[in-house]
Amino acid sequence: MTIFERHFPSPVGPLRVAASDAGLHGIEFPENRHPVKRLEAWEQGDHPLLREAQAQLDAYFAGRLQAFDLPLAPHGTAFQRQVWLALAQIPFGATWSYAQLAQRVGRPGASRAVGAANGRNPLPIVLPCHRVIGADGALTGFGGGLPTKQFLLQLEGALPSAPQRAGLFN
Repeated sequence: MTIFERHFPSPVGPLRVAASDAGLHGIEFPENRHPVKRLEAWEQGDHPLLREAQAQLDAYFAGRLQAFDLPLAPHGTAFQRQVWLALAQIPFGATWSYAQLAQRVGRPGASRAVGAANGRNPLPIVLPCHRVIGADGALTGFGGGLPTKQFLLQLEGALPSAPQRAGLFN
């Protein structure tokens, strides 16, 4: 299977997006704590799903899209995939704690394992791991960095805008 990748401009910096006929495989920020696991070779190129992903990401960043409609093909363990799919249930403009996410996947005592799976999400933004925060409301780790997490939550209205942060990624 050939996986094609392209870089897209975004308000949080260039995003590397990868897709194949099977679906979307990865989205990476410029600074990515956990790069997407590559089981196949990725090559620069074009694919209809890459064009659709770019259109939907552009609409999201412009405030015109609240839910993505893309076929997904993330690589991970069964538990990781269960956690990642649960992320899609977090409503736009809302946040869940790691404990709430753990309950959602039927593992209420596994907040740390859920947190680890959340941190390895290969499809951030589309599977909104940025919507998971600490139980006390603190913004905790995010593969794209806390300023990116804050930006995304502010974009969605889950956090008040901070004027001093305006233009952080412009």
